[in-house]
Amino acid sequence: MTNDHKNYAIIVAGGSGSRMQSVVPKQFLSLNGMPVVMHTLLAFYQSNSQPRLILVLHADFHAYWKQLCLTHNFNIPHQLVQGGETRFNSVKNGLELIPGNQDSIIAIHDAVRPLTDKAIIDESYTHAAKYGNAVTAVKSRDSVRQLKNNSSAALTRDEIYLIQTPQTFQSTQLKKAYQQPYHDKFTDDASVVEETGVKINLIAGNYQNIKITFPEDIAIAELLLKERP
Repeated sequence: MTNDHKNYAIIVAGGSGSRMQSVVPKQFLSLNGMPVVMHTLLAFYQSNSQPRLILVLHADFHAYWKQLCLTHNFNIPHQLVQGGETRFNSVKNGLELIPGNQDSIIAIHDAVRPLTDKAIIDESYTHAAKYGNAVTAVKSRDSVRQLKNNSSAALTRDEIYLIQTPQTFQSTQLKKAYQQPYHDKFTDDASVVEETGVKINLIAGNYQNIKITFPEDIAIAELLLKERP
């Protein structure tokens, strides 16, 4: 895809992976013989959008990552940056590598979502370039109830969307939003940008775009990869 914008992707690798019952952080777990995050970087690299790749990783794992790249002969160009104490700070660190004097389109993506469809990646850049932002989401397949004050109430399922990544923004929107002080209500990039008064646009994700959070997710991801052409 060629346009006037420079595309970037900030791949955010989280903390130590306490929910995985594993000493290896979940972004490094083996998925079909290759660390999860390598699949993630490959998906963006092989997309038509051809973004410049920025990997945000806890400083303790930089040397380990470089060794993994050698071991797996992984030579896809990317910049490595130190992660922060929170996801908010990690994204902010990644943004500092992107020049402020150009109109860029920036996708933020979870390192542990390795199965993202390339068509969704491309649509996120196209939609954000046209409308300001694009946040990937799927409708809830389950009935949803909200618990407040020990009382639960049914919510209208058709109005409930589960948010995924990539979350993609024009650079001016994103950089302005990340000048705000951190707040614990910031659960993702959309919530940070929305706080500045910007309308958030949803685009269709898919249910295979799973987040590797628990040990069984690796087995599910391997099954999904086997079904791919």
